Amino acid sequence: MLKKLIAKLRKTIAPSSVAKSPQKPASSKTSGADQHPSRRAQGGASNRRREDRPRSGQDRSREPRESGSSGSGRSRGSSSSSSGGTRGKPGGRQRSERPAPQPQPAATPKPRKPSREQPDVPKVESAFTQLGLSDRVAYAVQEKGYNEPTPIQAQAIPLVIAGKDVIGSAQTGTGKTAAFALPILQRLGSRTGHPRCLVLEPTRELALQVEEAFKQYGKHTNLDVTVIYGGVGYGKQREDLDQGVDVIVATPGRLLDHMEQGTVSLSGVEILVLDEVDRMLDMGFLPDVKRIVSKTPKNRQTLFFTATIPPEIASLASWALRDPVEVKIGQRRSPAETVAHAFYPVVASQKFELLLTLLEATQFKSVIIFCRTRMGADRIAHRLIAAKHTVGVLHSDRSQRERVESLEGFKSGKFEVLVATDIAARGLDIAGVSHVINYDVPENPEDYVHRIGRTGRAQTTGEAFTLVTEDDVRNARSIERYINAQVERKKFKGFPYVYSALFDESAQQSAKPASRLTRGARR
Repeated sequence: MLKKLIAKLRKTIAPSSVAKSPQKPASSKTSGADQHPSRRAQGGASNRRREDRPRSGQDRSREPRESGSSGSGRSRGSSSSSSGGTRGKPGGRQRSERPAPQPQPAATPKPRKPSREQPDVPKVESAFTQLGLSDRVAYAVQEKGYNEPTPIQAQAIPLVIAGKDVIGSAQTGTGKTAAFALPILQRLGSRTGHPRCLVLEPTRELALQVEEAFKQYGKHTNLDVTVIYGGVGYGKQREDLDQGVDVIVATPGRLLDHMEQGTVSLSGVEILVLDEVDRMLDMGFLPDVKRIVSKTPKNRQTLFFTATIPPEIASLASWALRDPVEVKIGQRRSPAETVAHAFYPVVASQKFELLLTLLEATQFKSVIIFCRTRMGADRIAHRLIAAKHTVGVLHSDRSQRERVESLEGFKSGKFEVLVATDIAARGLDIAGVSHVINYDVPENPEDYVHRIGRTGRAQTTGEAFTLVTEDDVRNARSIERYINAQVERKKFKGFPYVYSALFDESAQQSAKPASRLTRGARR
């Protein structure tokens, strides 16, 4: 009975649902629209919008936008359809015609500096021409007032002219710069317009000084020299390199910058000079130096010049030089014989007072005062200015402009005193320095030799004073052991000393030299 009833219901329901199914959307909307007339218009419009949309799988016609059109989507569509560019057409996508791009003119290389004519010079007969220098180079030396070569120059110049690799070591102030600059100018001859000589220097001041030496000794040639160092802009340096130079004097860091930027190539370098090699090692330039050396030709001539030859240089020399000839002048660790130097013991509280007393009692032309730290140099300079002294300051925290102004002012006599850190201790050739005062004892004994070597240069005499406090006794003993000589202790007559064990010579003799492991440690 139940089965018959279910079958009857299926017969009555199935035909009605099949008949109504095609009208389902319309009947449902109609029934809803009868109760809400306002929805009828909305529903019809929405249906029309849905019917207008192409379904997935159907071909959609997308009209390309015209470049530069700023109208609405319809205006873009109508304008593009009028041009006939649609994707759905059988011919494929058609683009609006655009003018062909004009070829860009090739960048014209910057013109290189034309070669100058070499001026005529008179015939020169001197000790320098006998070493193998040409009249052009020897005449420039003669104009600077040099008649006899120094020992390092007499031995090194013939070797460099002959193309030998050289390791030259001599006491500071003996003319090492001319020992390599003069024969290099002789070997280069005339201008070619690409770097053939590279000189590496540890500091900006030394780089500027060596560049000036090359220009002065080579002023009767047509060779071009430029200097590359940090702390200034790249513009002038790039301009010089673009115009072509024969000699580059550079500090390692800025030269690597130019190499990475592609503004300089070392592939044509014939002569490589590492000047003040010991200072470059102390400043941590060894990795940079090796990178630079590796970019130069292997068949180059290599020259090392330094005041001291620490053991670390031996390994670098074995890698960079080929069968070098070593030239050693004087004792390696001794101060120049033209410098009289002494220690002045004093308690720390009277240190500046003794400095002023020494300055007032000394007939000095120009004096360099060395401090251990940059803050200490600034502090001493301010106190000296307050005491009516004209003072220049030179250390690494000063800008390049300030450093140049201080150095040039000291050389010209504008400043009677130059307060500096060890940045001024190596290689700087400042004529007429009559006195050097070590306000702070250097922690490294070799720096003592370099500091006091700023006076007594070029066969002149000079004096050096070192103020020694209780904390400096061990470093003072290290200096004496380094130079293998005892330095005289002096007391200034009439100075109101505060008594200290410093004045007991037996106590100082018993003090042990400072160990290298403790140097630089905070006290």
